[in-house]
Amino acid sequence: MIRFVTALLFLAFGSAAALAQNASIAAVVNDDVISTADLEARVRLVLLSSQLPDNPQVRQRVVPQVLRSLVDEKLEMQEAKRFNVAISEKDLATAVERLEQQNRLPKGGLEKILQAQGIPRNTLAAQVTASLAWNRLVEGRLAQNVTVSEEEINETIARIKEQVGKPQSRIGEIFLAVDKPDQEAEVKALADRLVEQIRAGASFNAVAQQFSQSPTAAVGGDLGWVSAGELPGEVGKVIETMQPGQLSPPIRGTGGFYLVYLADRRTLGASTPGDAVITLARLAIPIARTASEAEKQQAFAAAKKASETVKSCGELLKLGEQIAPQYSGEMRNVRINTLPRELQPIIIPLKIAEASKPLILADGIGVLMVCERNDAPSPVPTRDQVRDNILRQRLETLARRYLSDLRRTANVDLRV
Repeated sequence: MIRFVTALLFLAFGSAAALAQNASIAAVVNDDVISTADLEARVRLVLLSSQLPDNPQVRQRVVPQVLRSLVDEKLEMQEAKRFNVAISEKDLATAVERLEQQNRLPKGGLEKILQAQGIPRNTLAAQVTASLAWNRLVEGRLAQNVTVSEEEINETIARIKEQVGKPQSRIGEIFLAVDKPDQEAEVKALADRLVEQIRAGASFNAVAQQFSQSPTAAVGGDLGWVSAGELPGEVGKVIETMQPGQLSPPIRGTGGFYLVYLADRRTLGASTPGDAVITLARLAIPIARTASEAEKQQAFAAAKKASETVKSCGELLKLGEQIAPQYSGEMRNVRINTLPRELQPIIIPLKIAEASKPLILADGIGVLMVCERNDAPSPVPTRDQVRDNILRQRLETLARRYLSDLRRTANVDLRV
């Protein structure tokens, strides 16, 4: 929630007159107020992080979903407060660092980006805190009522072993819930717009983090490796017709719409180099859009020199701190096949402490180096992993019901 107001507020609400009529209140949730500044702030944060264009057409689709998210967060925080669930600064810092890793940013990189855009740190903190508090509340109140038997674990492992040698897909998902029939058209329109923007170049992971109402939103929509039979029927049928790198159209499933991205395919039991988890050092030399050809050549020459002379991750990170600390840094525990597709074939053959050749990055010229590499794990999960996965799926269902009950009993007054 970005706490500021701009002269473009009328784009979100339709007109300046409408804004004046609603004063500074966008909604009242029980006794808590969501201001128009809160709404405008979150809209801007969503557009920024999702790489969506800031124009009236996009805002028209985005604003209802953003307001709904803010209402849900108020309900979640009210319920968390009722049960004395608190989030510490340490919890918040850990969550922000995880977000940076998921978005391939160095430590502190997210805050620097927010500062560069004039966004106070506490705007993102409020959103992250609500997510943490709700997850902790759900686990504390509902997990004790969920049990997984040894027989269920045995049956699940047996089914997985039967799938060895058969195709699996690595899936990213965005789920947009439809709680009431009158929301159908609105949510479908948003889903269509998100598909359009992702296909135009917006980051799927970033869009999932901001819009998806599935717990996988916390990891950019990453559902992991799954077989078609493990997916909802409608989704599984569509996935079977797709090719790696494709995004599905909106799929109407139970409870709402799914957008599904097919990242890769493999045969279960045959691991691929892209499954390896690595620690990556990144040197980035920013290039302004208005840079001259001479400035571009100078940046490329600096990257080339670093690529040829740096012999360790420590040296590369030190050089990054000297040249552009806000763009350089270390990314830990990154699965190769979650990186941009164009980078994967460059990184896979790199040896430990071997620098890549200069690369064209979104923000300039870069050099990458693999610091650590852990090969792909066994395709058959452990009993603990199976138990955790079943628990997660059941908790997800219970959490949706919980929030739906809070919505149904809440006093929500929408002013915009």
